[in-house]
Amino acid sequence: MSAASRPTSKDVARAAGVSQAAVSLVLGGKWPGRVSAATAERVREAARALGYRPNLAARDLRTGRTRTALLVVPALTNEFFARVHAGAASVAAAHGFGVLLYPSPEGTGPATDPFASAPAALDGVLASSMAAQALSGIGAGALPLVMLDSDPATGPGTATVNLAIADGMRQAAGHLLGLGHRDLVHLAADVDSWTFEVRAAALAASVAAVPGARLRTRRCALGVADAQAAVTALLTAPGERPTALVCDDDLLAAGACKAARRLGVRVPGELSVTGFDDLTLATAIEPELTTVTLPAEEFGARGMAALLTAVDGGTPADEELPVTLTVRGSTGPAPART
Repeated sequence: MSAASRPTSKDVARAAGVSQAAVSLVLGGKWPGRVSAATAERVREAARALGYRPNLAARDLRTGRTRTALLVVPALTNEFFARVHAGAASVAAAHGFGVLLYPSPEGTGPATDPFASAPAALDGVLASSMAAQALSGIGAGALPLVMLDSDPATGPGTATVNLAIADGMRQAAGHLLGLGHRDLVHLAADVDSWTFEVRAAALAASVAAVPGARLRTRRCALGVADAQAAVTALLTAPGERPTALVCDDDLLAAGACKAARRLGVRVPGELSVTGFDDLTLATAIEPELTTVTLPAEEFGARGMAALLTAVDGGTPADEELPVTLTVRGSTGPAPART
């Protein structure tokens, strides 16, 4: 090989002492079960030493691949979905794929197709169920599809990757009930989505299992100002105030805490508040928020890994990632009532 020429797969094969077919298998990620792990490492080491990079453009012309995946989310302004994108993009990059991020223009409503032909421009789609309606307008029905936060029984995708949302809500409810709270309000996101239906059902079941406990529901739009208005109305209404608020999202919890503070209601002395997501906001407010921590980056990474399996012709398994309750200062024992 001359100093000025680019190394080829033949050069790698010669350096590693294997065939060009073996080089193709290893660098294409299809070696397991075909060549040994030791041989695969020898090929990778030879490629690194020679500075060899596969000609992806030529390969894509042969396979009809664009090496591009579409990530469909409700909104770019939500920190959770920004972290999902980071995890998905990291896995995609490691496999030579790019990620187009496409937020549904109306949040959870339909979207217009940004491509003349989605199947011609993309290899697959990773989509949140909160933006599922956008899929009908994208025209991606012929492509591999993996759904995030979607009902495994009815989801439209090849596979679903979920977070253990129901368990997260059970953890939050169990924490509050264990602190003696028996008058709870669910501050529910007014969004028609499977993930919020699951949260509501798990919370209702947890409260119903404890004698003497009651649960009321207040719905509001998914925003701090909307939550503040809803909780202000709740706390100033005639009758006994609840002792705990279980919020579908950290933004709703922040609005609830803001409403309580402006009304002089002490958190957690008079009112305990829990959130969901564990956004940066959760530790920016005072007291810091007890919330269900969701592994957003890993969520995106697992979703993209499943999609790439489907793109390669495999059948990815449905997955559910565990979540944890992070207890901070916004929850405490239920206040005594006379």
